[in-house]
Amino acid sequence: MDLMVAKFDGNALADGQKIRNAAKSIVKEYENGTRIVVIASAPSNTTDELIKLSDDAAGHFLTDSQKAEIMAMGERTRARLLKSAIEAEGLKAEVIDPYSDLWPIITDSNFLEAKIDLEASEHKINTLNILMNQGIIPVICGFLGKGKSGEITTLGRGGSDITAFLIGNCMNANEVIIISDVDGVMSSDPNQIQKAKLLKEISVEELRNLSTKGARLIHPHALKYKTPELNARIINGKYCDLRSQGTDIIGPFEVETGRKASLYKDPLSIIAIVGDHLLSKVGLLSRLTDYMADNDLNIYKVSVGDNSITVFVDKADSQRAYKILHDFVLESDTFNSLSLGKDTAHITIVNLDVVEKPGIIAAITEQLRKNNIKIIEINSSLTAIVLIVDWADGERACKLINEILE
Repeated sequence: MDLMVAKFDGNALADGQKIRNAAKSIVKEYENGTRIVVIASAPSNTTDELIKLSDDAAGHFLTDSQKAEIMAMGERTRARLLKSAIEAEGLKAEVIDPYSDLWPIITDSNFLEAKIDLEASEHKINTLNILMNQGIIPVICGFLGKGKSGEITTLGRGGSDITAFLIGNCMNANEVIIISDVDGVMSSDPNQIQKAKLLKEISVEELRNLSTKGARLIHPHALKYKTPELNARIINGKYCDLRSQGTDIIGPFEVETGRKASLYKDPLSIIAIVGDHLLSKVGLLSRLTDYMADNDLNIYKVSVGDNSITVFVDKADSQRAYKILHDFVLESDTFNSLSLGKDTAHITIVNLDVVEKPGIIAAITEQLRKNNIKIIEINSSLTAIVLIVDWADGERACKLINEILE
């Protein structure tokens, strides 16, 4: 019998009619023979209001533990409303919140941004089968955790997605469904661009990048629990059908198991092109990249400053690229000169837990400094850290970085 984890976000449970629609879709799926675990979220404005009320009432005297408990009220209330609506449709349901013996998400005691204890949580998650074997649908509060001493914690904003994918992963579910008030992932924000189109599918990597750069789709940390075997979809709750068309989330997040920093296999050569006030020149980078593309040259990385543009190309193409870019400089009234520099090694860290760790860049740079490895360039984003060092230092630098990330 198939197992589905259905996570209803706050927009899908925003009012009584939407809660009834959610219950109808759950009952329909259950009656079609699917075992189902339900995750309930609170609307974001509910959480915002609880935070404001608590701040207004107690101000700086409010502890993080107290704030977490107050913030939990949104999910605890929505879960109870959804349970009541399911039972009104004739099925048995039970709310699972952090005070329940069956509560599955165990964390540390960081009350507002808790980290999950995967081993302890996996054991607890599988006890949900006891309830399900009795024909009872678990309705679990998303976003919340329980510390080792029994205190309520939260997983941070958007944490209900983590709840859903973690449970789906640990229970070997067939599918995780994210139910919202939109039809799925769109080609752009439909509130800003009328021609936005629904995407039938999106890769985990694409979704993760969108989510970390501002799109409110799925919490990026949730996607690390997406395995190749775990299907996932984003749908609109208004259709009252958990099998409705939406956007399929394809594949796992491609990170090499056991490795947090990886070294690109080939050396890349630096070509620096200099000029004045480059940042104020419209279309300059486009002309440069088009020129290289017309000559069948690939750019692996580019850095732009007011007085220079640096491109990184495959070492095998470096001499040809140097000559071609020299022609580009001669034809341009913007650039003055260029140079072909050393061969470099590119080291990339894509593990989200590492990238978001405070002080991680300082730790990496100090580790390399102590070992006399010069960093040519370092870039950090919400999805990755990229370091560039001399090619001769690449393997040693990657090993040293992984030592401090273990």
